Amino acid sequence: MKLNVNSEIALTHLLTRKKQTIIASLGVTVGIGIFIFMISMVVGFNRYSDEALFKTESHIRIYQDDTLSRPLIPKTKLGNTTIIINPKIANLSNTLLNPKKIIADLKKNENIVTVTPQVSVSLFYNNGISQINGVASGVNIIDANEMFNIQSTMLAGDIRNLLSTSNGILIGVGIAEKLNIKLYDNINITSSIGVVKMMKVEGIFKTSNSNIDLTKSYINLAISQQLMKESSSYLTDILVNIKDPNKAPEFSKQLKNLTIYKVEDWQAANEQSMSNKKTRQVMLGSISLAILLVAAFGIYNIINMTIKEKLNDIAILKATGFSGKDVINIFLKESLIMGIIGTSFGLLLASGLIKFISGIYIGGDREYFPIGFESSIFIIGGILGILITLGAGYIPAIGAAKIDPIEIFRK
Repeated sequence: MKLNVNSEIALTHLLTRKKQTIIASLGVTVGIGIFIFMISMVVGFNRYSDEALFKTESHIRIYQDDTLSRPLIPKTKLGNTTIIINPKIANLSNTLLNPKKIIADLKKNENIVTVTPQVSVSLFYNNGISQINGVASGVNIIDANEMFNIQSTMLAGDIRNLLSTSNGILIGVGIAEKLNIKLYDNINITSSIGVVKMMKVEGIFKTSNSNIDLTKSYINLAISQQLMKESSSYLTDILVNIKDPNKAPEFSKQLKNLTIYKVEDWQAANEQSMSNKKTRQVMLGSISLAILLVAAFGIYNIINMTIKEKLNDIAILKATGFSGKDVINIFLKESLIMGIIGTSFGLLLASGLIKFISGIYIGGDREYFPIGFESSIFIIGGILGILITLGAGYIPAIGAAKIDPIEIFRK
C-alpha cells in the first residue's frame, strides 16, 4: 500500500528523530497505562464496598419514621399560647399498617428484583454472665438470602436450617467469639421489652464489617414478632432491591408518592461512605488526568521543536504548492502515529499492572486486591489517549500552517 506524500513526510520526520519519537510515545504509554490502572482501581474499590454494604443493607428501605409531637392548638394569631413549646419525638408504634398490600404493589413493579418484610429487634445476647447488645432481623430467610446472599457469608451452618428450626438463629462471628458460642449451641436472647427466648445457633456468618459481625443476627419472622409481643401482621421494615442500585434515589422518590411511610435509599443512609467514594474518585481521577496532560505536553514540545527545526522544509513545501491544510495534516499524522504507538503500549502496561495487583493477597473476606479488567475503561482510555495526542499536535501545527515562506527565505 503506497502512502500519500503527507504521510511519507510525517513518517520521515518521525524516523529521523527516533529518540524524541520514542520519548513522546513512552510519555503517552505511561499516561494511558496509569490512567486506566487508577480508574480501574477506583471502580474495583467502589464495587467491593458496594458489595460489602449490600450483604447487610437493601437498596431501599420503607419504614415508620420517628415524628415530632406538635402543638395541640396551632398558633394562628399573635398572642396565642401553644400547648407544646418544646417538641419531642412522639412515642408512636413503628409498625407498618397493611404491609401485605404494600408488598404486593411493590412486587408488581418490573424494576424491583426482591421485596422482603423485616422486623428489627433491639436485644441482648446472653451466655452465662456474658452479655452483648445488638440487633436481630426477623426475616423470611429464603427472601432475605435472595436479597443479601447470606449463604455466601456463612462460616458454619446453613441458612436453610432456620426453616426447620423455629427458634434457630444465625449470629455474626463477633458474637460467637465474644460469648464463646459454637454451632448448634444454645444462646439466650432478651428483647428491649424484656421478652426472653432460648435460641439454637444454626449458623455463624462473617461479613466485611466487624461491627455488623459483633451485633447482627437473623431469626425467623414469627420469633421476632413474639419478642416484641406483637401479632403476625407486625412489621417494622419493608426492604426492596432494584435492578440498578445506582438509580435508588430516583426510584425512592417515585415510591414516596405511593406510601405515607419513610422511603430511604442506600445512598442517603450511607452519606459518609458516599462522600468517601466521591473523594476517592475525584482524587485518583485528577492524578490520572494530570499524568495524561504531562504526556500531552511532551508531544506538544516535540512537535513544536520539529516545526522550529523544519522551518526551511515547511517554507519549501508551501512554496512548491503545499497548502496550510497539508502542513496541519502532516503534523497531525505525526501526533496520531505517536498517539497510537503510545496508547497501544499503554493498554498493555495497564493490563500488566492490573494482572499483577489483582494477584496480591490482602486477606479478609475479599482475599485479593479488588481490581479487575474493565473493558469500558480500556476503551475510554484508548480514545482519550488518541484525542489528547491529536490535541497536543494540533496547536503547533496551526502555527506551522501560518508560516510565510517568503519571510523564511529572507532570513
